[in-house]
Amino acid sequence: MANTPAGSPHDPRGAERFNEEKATYTVASAQPDLEAGVAAIRETVRALKPVPGVYRMLDTRGDVLYVGKARALKNRVANYTQIANLSNRLQRMVSQTRRMEIVTTNSEAEALLLEAQFIKRFRPPFNVLLRDDKSFPLILLRTEHDFPRIMKHRGARKAKGNYYGPFASAGSVNTTINALQKLFLLRSCTDSFFSRRDRPCLLYQIKRCSAPCVDRIDKEGYAELTRQAKDFLGGKSGAVQADLEKQMAKAAEELDFETAAILRDRLRAATFIQGSQAVNASGVGDADVFAMASKGGHIAIQAFFIRGGQNWGHRAFFPSHTKGVEEEQVLATVLAQFYEEVPPPRTILVDRALPDQALIEEAFAASAEHKVGISVPQRGERRKLMQQAQRNAVEALDRRLAESGTKAKTLREMAEFLELPDIPQRIEVYDNSHIQGAKAVGAMVVAGPEGFLKNQYRKFNIKSAQTNDDFGMMREVMHRRFSRAMKDDPDRETSGEKAVWPDLVLIDGGKGQMSSVRDTLAELGIEDVPLIAIAKGPHHGREGREVFHFPDGREKMLPTNSPVLFYLQTLRDEVHRFAIGAHRAKRSRAITASPLDEIPGIGPARKRALLLHFGTASKVRAAALEDLQRAPGVSEAVARTIYDFYHASG
Repeated sequence: MANTPAGSPHDPRGAERFNEEKATYTVASAQPDLEAGVAAIRETVRALKPVPGVYRMLDTRGDVLYVGKARALKNRVANYTQIANLSNRLQRMVSQTRRMEIVTTNSEAEALLLEAQFIKRFRPPFNVLLRDDKSFPLILLRTEHDFPRIMKHRGARKAKGNYYGPFASAGSVNTTINALQKLFLLRSCTDSFFSRRDRPCLLYQIKRCSAPCVDRIDKEGYAELTRQAKDFLGGKSGAVQADLEKQMAKAAEELDFETAAILRDRLRAATFIQGSQAVNASGVGDADVFAMASKGGHIAIQAFFIRGGQNWGHRAFFPSHTKGVEEEQVLATVLAQFYEEVPPPRTILVDRALPDQALIEEAFAASAEHKVGISVPQRGERRKLMQQAQRNAVEALDRRLAESGTKAKTLREMAEFLELPDIPQRIEVYDNSHIQGAKAVGAMVVAGPEGFLKNQYRKFNIKSAQTNDDFGMMREVMHRRFSRAMKDDPDRETSGEKAVWPDLVLIDGGKGQMSSVRDTLAELGIEDVPLIAIAKGPHHGREGREVFHFPDGREKMLPTNSPVLFYLQTLRDEVHRFAIGAHRAKRSRAITASPLDEIPGIGPARKRALLLHFGTASKVRAAALEDLQRAPGVSEAVARTIYDFYHASG
């Protein structure tokens, strides 16, 4: 195997950023046992060298069982052949291993970054997993425009501007942005909306924007507001408040009470932002704080996000697959996965020393392109902050265990009521949404013992069902969903997070929907997937009188105060919400659609150019070929395409 060094860890192309040299070793094996697993690993070890890198263990299906990193691959991987020294957990992993994939890197720090990336991508069952599918939101102050825009941002940081975060939730970002708009009167509208205004919008009327779109403020005045916003978000909130107080006092002395009132409202907004901080983080600067609590084999990690001495939210994490792993190693693994997407601050505070702490600091510094320090606070404000994080971690874990106990009881009672063989690990819930058959959308939401699995939600654009045929729509959705399941996993071997087949299908509807689904699955040869339809009872529209329809025609009801009923209503309401949202989005796209969208080869830029030149889509359609050729950005070939599209039949 060639040990080609990896490239820079900052390359945005994901795993390929390391210019990886991959070697795959396959060992034929018939049964999952230790001997076969050890043989596969030994075959890999023969070709390895003592260089840094990442290894992946795969089972007979090619699914990733485990991802690990090493300073010396040959030595680390060889350890897995010493069965007597392995824990029961690792012995189970080795017994399932049938081949390995190796990636070499320039350094162990690069290997640590790549390991975290692979864990998030493959979610292996033998790795500690940070169960959080959502990216953390940021505040973005876009600076490519003369009048910068303030907005919420998720994902890759490609836009030009200043990023502030992370925030713990979208709600905390929205609340902060609303207050910042009152404080600094910065615009939040899109550039296209900004360019079309000829009078101020509602945000100006409610004093949340300075209306630069209609020249109610000049560039210099808006630039001063932008500078103040940057100072405030950068940790200089005290200076900004002092400046506003001076301006308000001066306006009052000059009897300019209108200006003084505006400044007073801005000061109130600043006070609101600082007063909403549930954590005292003064003097801390920029730091993330992590504290761990454990009880009964369960672990909670509480995180505080501090920027400029302000608390930008907190969140509790509950990592999975932690059994048999040292708590310090769990925390280190969670940090590596967390900062795989979130840029690390210069200071990370933890409540215990981490294994390979210097290596983690080196990897984070390489990712962030600035020095990153990890420390356990011993005294002062940082120690008080850590103690508060530790209390929150304990409380979060207690709440989690209490909720888990209640939920487990509810799930057991639900399985008994619905006559299921066991507690369902994957529940799929279905609904349709349309207006008299128009823009029909089918929706599927997925839930498990831990809650909703939103990254597995699906929507189906109804294609073949007739208008207003709810039963036909449900048949189409079921046929597409389960014919795909039969193709992806005909033997139904997968389970857990990678499951393809549901343990329960819940349908929002009554007898008709149940018959449609039952018959559709029967046509596909599927008769062992549990089906239940939930419909409003005899007094339609009254919550708590739902009727549950079984495939054999039986009906059941639950007491109005039953926790099982509340849980099933929650599932039904979630799919209803998701279906309506998908339908509204489809309807909105149809409303804003242009006839030009149907012309092949006409992208957004050319469409804008044509509309600006001709005024309307109907005038584009009526234009002569010569007129089309004179439009900016339209070549002779494109003009011919447009003309032929409208006149081919004429």
